[in-house]
Amino acid sequence: MGTHERIVVVGASLAGLRAAVTLREEGFAGALALVGAEPHRPYNRPPLSKSVLDGDDDVSLPGADAIDADWLGGRSAVRLDGAARTVALDDGTELPYDGLVIATGARPRRLPEEQMALTGVHVLRTLDDALELRKALADVRGRVVVMGGGFVGGEVASSVRAAGHEVAIVDAAEPMVRVLGRTVGTWLAEHHRANGVELVTNTRVAGLVGEQGRVTGVRLDGSRTLDADLVVVGTGVVPNTEWLEGSGVHLDDGVVTDERLFARGHTDIVAAGDVARWPHALFGDEPVRIEHWSNANEQGAAAARNLLRGPSGAVPFGQVPALGTRVHGTRIQYAGLPHLADASTVVTGAPEDGKFAVAFTREGVLVGAATVNFPKELTRLRKAIEAAESL
Repeated sequence: MGTHERIVVVGASLAGLRAAVTLREEGFAGALALVGAEPHRPYNRPPLSKSVLDGDDDVSLPGADAIDADWLGGRSAVRLDGAARTVALDDGTELPYDGLVIATGARPRRLPEEQMALTGVHVLRTLDDALELRKALADVRGRVVVMGGGFVGGEVASSVRAAGHEVAIVDAAEPMVRVLGRTVGTWLAEHHRANGVELVTNTRVAGLVGEQGRVTGVRLDGSRTLDADLVVVGTGVVPNTEWLEGSGVHLDDGVVTDERLFARGHTDIVAAGDVARWPHALFGDEPVRIEHWSNANEQGAAAARNLLRGPSGAVPFGQVPALGTRVHGTRIQYAGLPHLADASTVVTGAPEDGKFAVAFTREGVLVGAATVNFPKELTRLRKAIEAAESL
């Protein structure tokens, strides 16, 4: 194990919290700082697009209230000096380190700022975003338009529809087809429609329409405009890496690391969570960046352990990613990397019954799985992916 005396964890969401907690559990007794851009202690993000919108404010994370670290909340890292081994914060503080965990996550993509400034336009990433959106939804009288049919967009549409509001999803493709495959994506589209959601697919948004500073519509490619009383922009995220520019840390859609989560070319810096992009050995060293809860949870702990062990004692991170969601009461899950597949097949159940599993293969080897209302089958298929089984 290395001889670290000062470790700084930048980013205080799930990956950063798990890293900080793991460092102490693994016996690190030196100075430990945890930097968080939000003033809130670390909290659980998945409820933001579901139960929080329904009125439940419980977003607690185990260990968040008893962090054995110097808590620096409401402050952001603005610069890394890799040579001097210091992290500069937006309040002028400079934190020296001999070990650094980068866990700065990602932020939502935004429309041009003049459109984001319209009243009624929202993004959803933080607790404050969710509380602001919940308050706005209480006053909605017309249609809610969700831009993007991904996990967050689908969950928001589900919650908003359950509250009795008119909802439309606009997506450049069928919702979730790239992540879940054509079979599940097509089923999900019909599931949205069956629950009263208007789907406008294979269409891009040209811009928003507003009057007197408030959004009134979403203008689509072509001539159509959807009336909108409220718009949720859910068109993906961008990794938070601007503060690392010029630091010597290699950036390419995130912090590029080796298979052990060390920033490329560095032995004192690791990365974890939404911001990390690493070669996954199980998938032919395919570079991946995973934006999901389970990955942040597992990777934050793994990065901390590897930092303490040092490069010679570190082990590759090869967890199979997995994620679950509920949309209109239906459980949808996936594991692995379905988008790498060259073939897919329904292996259990049937789409028309609303309970089925799809296996994804590349050259006959399992690389992914997606299920609808079939958690046990997802568990079985995830183990088969880990074992690189053939179908």
